[in-house]
Amino acid sequence: MTLYGVELIRLADEEEVASFVADELVAAARAGSSIVLTGGESPGRAYELAAKREPDWSEATLWWGDERAVPPDDERSNYRLADERLIRALAAHPTPIRIRGELGAQAAADEYDRFLEGVRLDLVLLGIGPDGHAASLFPNQPTLDERTRRAIPAEAKLEPFVDRVTMTLPVLCSAPDVLFLVTGKSKAEAVARAFGQPPSPETPSSLIRSAEGRTRVVADAAAAARLSD
Repeated sequence: MTLYGVELIRLADEEEVASFVADELVAAARAGSSIVLTGGESPGRAYELAAKREPDWSEATLWWGDERAVPPDDERSNYRLADERLIRALAAHPTPIRIRGELGAQAAADEYDRFLEGVRLDLVLLGIGPDGHAASLFPNQPTLDERTRRAIPAEAKLEPFVDRVTMTLPVLCSAPDVLFLVTGKSKAEAVARAFGQPPSPETPSSLIRSAEGRTRVVADAAAAARLSD
């Protein structure tokens, strides 16, 4: 199977994937990078390990690729995941530029769009949903066609069904380093479509590739079962 525009890093299990991603986050934090974090089920362990390996993130800036239209203490919040698993564990904190979902999707997207103006992102960390979505860019939605804004509201197409805010494709592709983190057999089909088939709006993650740098997918054996490198 051909890989379309990505480097596959296949590791044995979820813990190895988390460790690899943690090291990438630590290197970015030490370099004072602008880092885009992701939510979902997979990155929490990587955040924990990264905090243990480097407690000083004072030179880094944290962004979020997407967020639900909820307050930051809501259990569905992507910010809350990073705060509990990473930020609170640090001795010296980064500058977090969070999406203020509590404002509502449209207002929060407008604000984040302004925040992102002129910003250079260094590392974008992304997961993949079982439907192939990334950030809150869902299959065959008009959000995939946005080329002028940096952040937009998005309607959820799977649980939890709550309005979202997401970075747009051009912004996610602007970073020199795009890193997908994927684990578990439930993601194997989506991984095969995202990286083993030509880009398609049916699989939004297949459309996200670094425009001028590298795109990598770090997957455990279960998630990468239908790929060959």
